[in-house]
Order: sequence, then structure tokens, then C-alpha cells
Amino acid sequence: MQGETKERLETLSAPYGREVRLDDVRFESGMRLLRVTIREGTRITVLDLDPGTALAWAGAMAQWAAHATGPKEKA
Repeated sequence: MQGETKERLETLSAPYGREVRLDDVRFESGMRLLRVTIREGTRITVLDLDPGTALAWAGAMAQWAAHATGPKEKA
């Protein structure tokens, strides 16, 4: 888009052939967002996140990942 610069931060391969791209997007106005692009075959979803939302999402994902990969509970 015009008026923005974009720097690719990461490209992740996800299960079932999906791809997740993370870009640092800076606008002429000074606004800066994290652009999350999820590609599922021909479907593409784009989310622009402000720093506060990105921090909250990162925390929730880290918490889930720690729980999901932690030691198994004994039955």
C-alpha cells in the first residue's frame, strides 16, 4: 500500500500446509502495526495489530504453548 513500509519479521510453516507471515508495518503518520497474514490454500486472512494487542496475543499463545507441551498429568 502507498504510504507504508513493510519489513518481513518471520515466515512460519503451520500444520496442514498453512503459512503465517509477520511483518512490521510503518505508516507515514508514524503509526506502527504488526501485520499477521495467514495463508490457507487460496484463502488469505490479514490482521493488523497494535502493540498492546500483539503483547496480549503473544502472552496468551506462550501460556497455551507452555501448557500444551508441558509434562503430562498422571491419570
